[in-house]
Amino acid sequence: MAHLLLIEDDPAIRTPLVRALREHGHAVASARTAMSGVQAVLDERPDLVVLDLGLPDLDGIELLRMLRAVSAVPVIIATARDDETEMVRGLDAGADDYVVKPFTAAQLEARVRAVLRRGPHRQADAADAVVVGGLRIDPGAREVTLDDAAVELTPREFDLLLHLASRAGQVVTKRELLSEVWQVPYGGADKTVDVHLSWLRRKLGETAQHPRYLHTVRGVGVRLSPPAAPR
Repeated sequence: MAHLLLIEDDPAIRTPLVRALREHGHAVASARTAMSGVQAVLDERPDLVVLDLGLPDLDGIELLRMLRAVSAVPVIIATARDDETEMVRGLDAGADDYVVKPFTAAQLEARVRAVLRRGPHRQADAADAVVVGGLRIDPGAREVTLDDAAVELTPREFDLLLHLASRAGQVVTKRELLSEVWQVPYGGADKTVDVHLSWLRRKLGETAQHPRYLHTVRGVGVRLSPPAAPR
């Protein structure tokens, strides 16, 4: 059983979600404002926070930044804001996942389980380093080097890169990435994979227009392969 905190001001959404999550076996507390949410995180130390962005006293993104200053608690943003810019802002501010309303309680519960499974103590799937060209990924140490230079990645970026590298030369679909890296079902409007691929490309010193390792196969997915040898 996980201890969840739902920060949501709309009682028409808050009440049924609290009830549904409790039916799934979680202990659920709720807060109606950003300030009461911060206090609840500090006092109750929940295992995960579900955060609405449209709060009456403070924008949810600002609240998330406040939470990140005092806690590493996993946060799922649950909001009606479906703009890609807002999604990027939320993930960049430290959210672990982003789900757009309307969604069912079962969908939210699946994402809660997925985020909790990706906790800080989750073991790497393999002990041996994965090497693709000048890229070296050490699952045990969770370290990445590119041409012998360290590459600083977030936990999610690391998991995404490791999954792609372990299938080097193969085209991996977004459906597979969402299922295997995020452990959530595929959603056609979900830009999470695109956002993280963009960040990963930047840290590897490449772009979608000028790829070195990450190659988009339009309409199918993405392939990680070593750079072609110079002629």
